[in-house]
Amino acid sequence: MSLERFRDCNFRQSTLELIEKCSDVVTDYSEQGYRLTLRQLYYQLVTQNIIENTEKQYKRLGSILTSARYAGMIDWDAIEDRGRQPKVQTQFDNVPDLVEGACHSYRLPRWEGQEHYVELWVEKEALAGVLQPIARKYHITMMVNKGYSSASAMKASAERFASVWHWEERPGTLLYLGDLDPSGEDMVRDIDTRLTEFGIEELDVQKIALTIEQVREYEPPPNPTKLTDSRAPEYVRKYGLECWEVDALTPQVLNQVISDAVEDLLDMDLMDAVIAKEKKDIKRLRAAARRIK
Repeated sequence: MSLERFRDCNFRQSTLELIEKCSDVVTDYSEQGYRLTLRQLYYQLVTQNIIENTEKQYKRLGSILTSARYAGMIDWDAIEDRGRQPKVQTQFDNVPDLVEGACHSYRLPRWEGQEHYVELWVEKEALAGVLQPIARKYHITMMVNKGYSSASAMKASAERFASVWHWEERPGTLLYLGDLDPSGEDMVRDIDTRLTEFGIEELDVQKIALTIEQVREYEPPPNPTKLTDSRAPEYVRKYGLECWEVDALTPQVLNQVISDAVEDLLDMDLMDAVIAKEKKDIKRLRAAARRIK
């Protein structure tokens, strides 16, 4: 836990109470191994009826949270900013340190021999930190789309698919997570159309979150639909004047949704056999490293 004070701040009693609520939420998620973005924390507070779901409240929360962290009242490590990550160069103190790093990253092709090829795509970079652990668990490529993807990124994705997946030999599935709003719904079509344009055919693009069924089950806070979006008329006819952000689902729910979708397409016994071989290889590698003077 990283509670460090850099400023003296005076807060009203109501603000102190909100800070305490924020601390409770971030502590709860930290204990589960999650780091939240400001947007995710905001939605947890809205869901608990602690603050209203308005842009003004979101900005206010950001300001209060910043002051609370400077005042040493909120853990600095509990909130992450996915958009501003330094690119630190890799280095090792010695050869054994290098070998240990290799042991932690060593993996065989875990999907080799599987009947399906699977990738996980997500609309928002803010969710990358929450979803990366489960993508690593199942050894699947995770792509952050950042809304409508650029032509360069889409072509690179098509080339990746072509290099690792042969559609005539086994089915391919792209699991997609995005907002339930006019653009979020249309992105499934956009991804499918543009990958097909680059020669990736027979790919099953499935939106696994956020769906209207999940909205009815988990009741995330609604937002007004942007009627200026050119895709709004069709969306409104189907879902009405409200829309919802995928960030509003808790990390636990998102992880369960992904687990269910992946395990429907995965032979876990086959993957476990590959993991067992990895463990034997790592044991041999560590034994060899001990012989290095």
